[in-house]
Amino acid sequence: MVPLVNDQDQELTIQSVTLGRPRRDAPYKLVTTMLTKPVVLTIAGLDPSGGAGIVADIKTISSFGCFPAVALTSITFQNTTGVFGTEHQTAETLRQQVEPIINDLQVAAVKTGMLPTAEIVMEVVRLFRETDLPAPVIDPVMVSTSGHDLIGEEAFQIVRNELLRAARVITPNIPEAERLSGIAISDESAMRSAAEAIKALGAEAVLIKGGHTPTAGREAVDVLLNNIGDFYEFRDEFLDVGEVHGSGCTLSAAIASCLALGMKLEEAVREAKSYVSKSIRALQKTSRIGHGAKPI
Repeated sequence: MVPLVNDQDQELTIQSVTLGRPRRDAPYKLVTTMLTKPVVLTIAGLDPSGGAGIVADIKTISSFGCFPAVALTSITFQNTTGVFGTEHQTAETLRQQVEPIINDLQVAAVKTGMLPTAEIVMEVVRLFRETDLPAPVIDPVMVSTSGHDLIGEEAFQIVRNELLRAARVITPNIPEAERLSGIAISDESAMRSAAEAIKALGAEAVLIKGGHTPTAGREAVDVLLNNIGDFYEFRDEFLDVGEVHGSGCTLSAAIASCLALGMKLEEAVREAKSYVSKSIRALQKTSRIGHGAKPI
């Protein structure tokens, strides 16, 4: 592999394939293929302190060798200790961000994060209906790590009744899955029932993250219900490093990146979970950033 940089500073890779050698004294014949980084678009909010939102998405997308593009839904005023206010975008300003991107770049995968208002959610729904954007990875952000409500009730209902129909996969944590499904979750059986209820709303696949279950003190179990109704369980050691900031954003961005790289959903989830687990495990050995929840 030979890394290159084009005029736009976008890294390219040449793959060399060695063919047959017709004569002992003849040189090998090489065939080169130019590959570009797949573009991953994140539609999400800004955490200026860098722990969550589009900053976390950009870091993750880049870590997987993809090219990040961004459309901003909200500017939050926050740090690791809490959220102190928000300034939301309008439907018009969101579309004005997205349209130039899709008119110029070939988007391979999309993830959505914070969609705070009904106006914003409906515009996202329209964008997926009216364009060739791929079905998104939806991280249904509802409450910040510090407990700040990040979505209004009207916006939530549009996510539940409209946006989920566009989803390649939705990635709720336990409280989010309970709100979406109406099912109280206390064990893996309830996680499966909630996943089925959420899939029935129109999502192609559902990944419920089990870090908030009562049994999470022993191991972390995530449950994936794929597009054909098969369940997969992903088990890992529960890493008790204190409150973590940005893990949901990071996981959904990692899944989108892996899908952009051509992985199947089950493989994409496995790789994304491994990436997040390694990032959380690294918190045990690195110095603390900020005074609140630990950004990964």
